[in-house]
Amino acid sequence: MRHRVAGRHLGRETSHRMALYRNLVTDLLRYDRITTTEAKAKEIRPMAEKIITLGRRGDLHARRQAQRFLYDTGVVKKVFDEIGPAMKDRPGGYLRITGLEPRKGDGARMAAIELVTYVNAPPTPRPARVTAPPSVAQAAPAAVAPAALAEAAPDVAEDEAPVGAEADIVPEEVTAEEDAEMAVAEVGEAPDAAAGDAEGNKGEGQSET
Repeated sequence: MRHRVAGRHLGRETSHRMALYRNLVTDLLRYDRITTTEAKAKEIRPMAEKIITLGRRGDLHARRQAQRFLYDTGVVKKVFDEIGPAMKDRPGGYLRITGLEPRKGDGARMAAIELVTYVNAPPTPRPARVTAPPSVAQAAPAAVAPAALAEAAPDVAEDEAPVGAEADIVPEEVTAEEDAEMAVAEVGEAPDAAAGDAEGNKGEGQSET
């Protein structure tokens, strides 16, 4: 029977559970706000409020009692120097628990526990992204590209020229060949004509005799 057993066990042994509580309370007082499951938030709330009450007292014995529970001496200093004086006029109720969306995966009920004096600070603006200018090696191809295109353009024009120019060039070649053939024919006809003239003159000489 579960008689005279107060609080939640959270599936942990006593030593493990107390270490968990001390860690959660230490982080809560360090950051002023933490997010955890609703069951854990409800368990650590009275513990954290007792520590804050010790901070309100501010004597040496209260400081030693807080040091027994908290892990970090810096957090103890914050409780007695900042949180305690800020809660001086508040007789309890130093914390608030706010429900959040269930946790993805197991659907556990989540909650945020925070000091009532906690103020949501505006998010720190991210620095503007600075882009470095392109280096010389990267800028050179862009500068050479127009010249390369200008050099490539005449080559393309020369390659495309025969399509329209062959009609003009071929007749000239044909005409040159015809002129050469006519010259050869005239050279061949010239000796024959000279030989015919010689024979004619010879025949005339014989007839005269």
